Amino acid sequence: MTAAADSERPRLASALGLAVLALTVALVPLSILARQNPLTNGGETIIVAPFAAVGFVLAWRRPGNPIGWLSLAVAGCFLLSTDSGFYAALIYRQGHHLPLGPAALLLYELWAPALGALLLVIMLFPDGRLPPGFWRWAWWASSMALALFLAALAVATIGVIAGHRIRLDAFDGLTAIDHPTGWFAVAQAVWGLAGVLVLIGCVARQLVNWRRSSGERRQQLKWLASGAVVGVTCLIVGLATGGDTAPAVLVASGIATAGVAALPLSMGVAILKYRLYDIDRIISRTLAYALVTGVLLGFYAGLVLLATEVLRFSSPVAVAASTLAAAALFTPLRRRVQNTVDRRFNRARYDADRTVAAFAGRLQDEVDLDMVRADLVHVVGAALEPAHVSVWLGGDGR
Repeated sequence: MTAAADSERPRLASALGLAVLALTVALVPLSILARQNPLTNGGETIIVAPFAAVGFVLAWRRPGNPIGWLSLAVAGCFLLSTDSGFYAALIYRQGHHLPLGPAALLLYELWAPALGALLLVIMLFPDGRLPPGFWRWAWWASSMALALFLAALAVATIGVIAGHRIRLDAFDGLTAIDHPTGWFAVAQAVWGLAGVLVLIGCVARQLVNWRRSSGERRQQLKWLASGAVVGVTCLIVGLATGGDTAPAVLVASGIATAGVAALPLSMGVAILKYRLYDIDRIISRTLAYALVTGVLLGFYAGLVLLATEVLRFSSPVAVAASTLAAAALFTPLRRRVQNTVDRRFNRARYDADRTVAAFAGRLQDEVDLDMVRADLVHVVGAALEPAHVSVWLGGDGR
């Protein structure tokens, strides 16, 4: 991989992130125009936000790891499927004369590759590489099964469109596809069973890895395994109740679909709390500055209102005084908030700062040069964890 290609990947991650954001925003007007409830007809969009957030951060920071790109693919496919369903409802249910109706019906079926990408995310966590031996062969077999099912899904959808048998169900999908008969019903049942078995196998593999690991890796896999178990269980329940429109079943299906978000959320916790991919500092800085910005904006607005409405100062004077007060509070507030955030999410930096502060306190009373050197080596090793530490002192050549 060339350096130019590596430099282009963060730009691609940004472009995909913007595309996912645009698809999310499009849900609102499309659902209103189609007179549909996005939580009922597109309940899977609840899992999009955590998948998109985790996927964007990983793809931008670690572009060589496919987990970020796959997470973005999960979010993008689900969103495009829901948007296409609303668009198809505008044409085939509301009677609007709009172009690309058949394309919308085809794009609605992107839920299938989204589930395939979800399988890969579980399989490849955390290093992004396929496991050797049996699991590698199992993955290639399941990939072939997914490819065959996608081909069958496309053929069945095109057949319905060409035969002018277009009829949408309550979830804006083709009735002939969501409630299949004949050969496609057999293909859907076989693939559904194979997908469930692969999901269970992926979770079982990560559980075995967790039992064999220790330390930080064990904690990371524990979060993933917990989220995957909850997500897979909810996904199975959601798929099993997806075709029923009874109110109680719809509520259960919506809750189950929302539970699938446990998988990306557990990945996010592993990243934040256990330093996976070493991007916890970036996220803690972002969180700290967001909190500081919110507090300062509220403080600034309160001062302006107090000065203009209560104390009756002129507006320019009130704005200037409030700006100076907010600027004076920025540095101490940022330090306090950053310390609090680091203590919760970026423990490595918080512990390193405490170690350095303790060393500085001991250094004030220390007169033995050998003790200072030994203490310095210990502090550097504890705070930075370098592969090698050496101390050079001028004068005597050491």
